[in-house]
Amino acid sequence: MIRPTLAALAVTLHENRVLLVRRRNPPDAGLWGYPGGHVEPGETALEAAARELREETSVIAEPRGYLDNIDVIRHDADGRLRHHFLLAAVLCRYVSGTPEAADDVSEASWVEFSDVFAGRLALSADVDTVLRRALERRP
Repeated sequence: MIRPTLAALAVTLHENRVLLVRRRNPPDAGLWGYPGGHVEPGETALEAAARELREETSVIAEPRGYLDNIDVIRHDADGRLRHHFLLAAVLCRYVSGTPEAADDVSEASWVEFSDVFAGRLALSADVDTVLRRALERRP
């Protein structure tokens, strides 16, 4: 039986850009989205977002708070459940670092907000929606 898995996403803004990564592995292989991954036992989603950001991009950021929760539920052609993730989107304040792809990402880059909203990249679900929420809460 597949159980929901908790994961955290690091939504990091800097100037007029957002930090995105291209996923190397399923379920979103080849798509651009926020750095992130599984929340480890004893770790908060806020801590996991900062850790995954550092592991996947070498960028350091301070988690500031939760933006949203996103259910990602995928079925195979026969209707069987393949994946169920609950993603905690975390707004992070950029501290330092230049994005470098590592871990399970093939690319990491600062992307202009306008490119996200114009759909110029193949994006994971809800990247634009989460970015809008982050911009509403931007200090």
